[in-house]
Amino acid sequence: MTHRDDQQADAAVAEMPFRTLLYRFMFFDWLFRDASAARNLYERHAVLQHNRRMCKYFPTYLRRWSFLTAFDFGLGCLFERALQASVLSAWFFTCSCVTLTGMVVMSVAWIFLANAKLH
Repeated sequence: MTHRDDQQADAAVAEMPFRTLLYRFMFFDWLFRDASAARNLYERHAVLQHNRRMCKYFPTYLRRWSFLTAFDFGLGCLFERALQASVLSAWFFTCSCVTLTGMVVMSVAWIFLANAKLH
């Protein structure tokens, strides 16, 4: 990448709204292409190759989600033990279960994409 390409990439990120940046920071679906939308065998193969190349970013998202899971669980413990706020603690424990489920889904997708055999 040249210096000019770096400047264009930085300008594109600077123009991106914060909501979009936050979404891309937490969710990975924007990195991948839909293989079912491919019109023929060559497009499908190209999409699968692209998705296999992008699966290297799953560990980054897993680290982010594991931090979020631990943070939610910690807040649930704090609200339950220290503040005796059972409704808030239940909300944070539920969020930690949802993020843990998301991590399981990401892990399975990562395993399948990283070990996929393309013919």
